[in-house]
Amino acid sequence: MGIVLKKGQKIDLTKGNASLKKILIGLGWDTNKYDGGYDFDLDAAAFCCGEDGMVHNDLDFIFYNNLKHSSGAIEHLGDNLTGDGDGNDEEIIIDLSLIPQNISRINFTVTIHEPEERKQNFGQVSNAYVRVVNSDNSQELLKYDLGEDFSIETAIVVAEIYRYNEEWKFNAIGSGFQGGLAALCRNFGLNV
Repeated sequence: MGIVLKKGQKIDLTKGNASLKKILIGLGWDTNKYDGGYDFDLDAAAFCCGEDGMVHNDLDFIFYNNLKHSSGAIEHLGDNLTGDGDGNDEEIIIDLSLIPQNISRINFTVTIHEPEERKQNFGQVSNAYVRVVNSDNSQELLKYDLGEDFSIETAIVVAEIYRYNEEWKFNAIGSGFQGGLAALCRNFGLNV
């Protein structure tokens, strides 16, 4: 088991671990008892940003309708429509050695699909986490449990990796938004 982080904590990924090239970002969650008639369809995404924290090209937004970055550095492994089962519900593979220089940070998010129509929010979600795994040996490097801090939010910036002095670091963010995916897109400079 890797290092367990709390909200706001940062950790070096590659400093002292130069052989780390490919990581898997695993996002998981459970839903509380809910009888609204809809499955919980949570969606993971990666916003690839420049130094200013903004996405500068629509293709730098990796999600269920754009699964692979043109550089080959980032790949979303597919949309889980229900979140059923144990373990990671959605996964994103990152090849750190292929990330273009104009991308200095990658924000990982989770949103609820059609939250208004389904009358769903993160107050109905439990056991949400993000974990980072070394893809070469399947060793968990770190895990961040989001806790039960959310109620009416429909989108969460879970964490980010960012480049600092040519090394990659991880930041446990856990920041909630109302307005779902559209609010996150606007936050990162994308038009919706």
